Order: sequence, then C-alpha cells, then structure tokens
Amino acid sequence: MIKVRCLCIDDTKRPQEITPSKWVVKDKEYTITHIFWHPQQKIQGVELAEVQLTDECFPYISYSIKRFGIHKEDLEKFEELLKQCTELSDIDVTSLIEELNLEIV
Repeated sequence: MIKVRCLCIDDTKRPQEITPSKWVVKDKEYTITHIFWHPQQKIQGVELAEVQLTDECFPYISYSIKRFGIHKEDLEKFEELLKQCTELSDIDVTSLIEELNLEIV
C-alpha cells in the first residue's frame, strides 16, 4: 500500500471526543495510509500511521483531509493512493483533487 507524507496545516477545533494524545499538531509531519469518503459528513477523511482514532473517539473515525497539506513531490503518490482506496472507486480522482483544493507544501 502506498503511503503519502503530509504536513498538518490546521489543528484547530479538536472535537472533545478526540483526546489531545490522538489529535494532530500543526506543522508536524504525518503519513497518510488510507483515504475515506464519509457520505454522511460529505468529507474526505484520512487514516494516519502516527496517530489512530479508536472506538472512544466515535463518531470520528478519521481526520479531515483539509487539515493537511501534501508535499509537492508527493502529489503523484497521493493520486495513486486515492485510486487504491476502494471506497473512492467511483469518484473521478482528478476532480476530487481539484475539489479538495489541497494545500501544496
């Protein structure tokens, strides 16, 4: 499975269901291991190698992709990871990347 480096660009508004030890920190680098589409919340979520949300964080099961910037040199890997994530198989990856308006770092 492809893993993509990213940089936390927004650590504000931590939900109280997520403890500080499971929360992301601005300007810290993380590794995206999976990307989810949350139809109820209409957001893209990511799973990270360094911190994982557990059952006690419910209803939160992933971090919003908008909290992270993707390194310019990792954009192709990010696109490949999007294609590999089966939950996104019916979504046009190029349109999704444009819609996300990802910050490139």
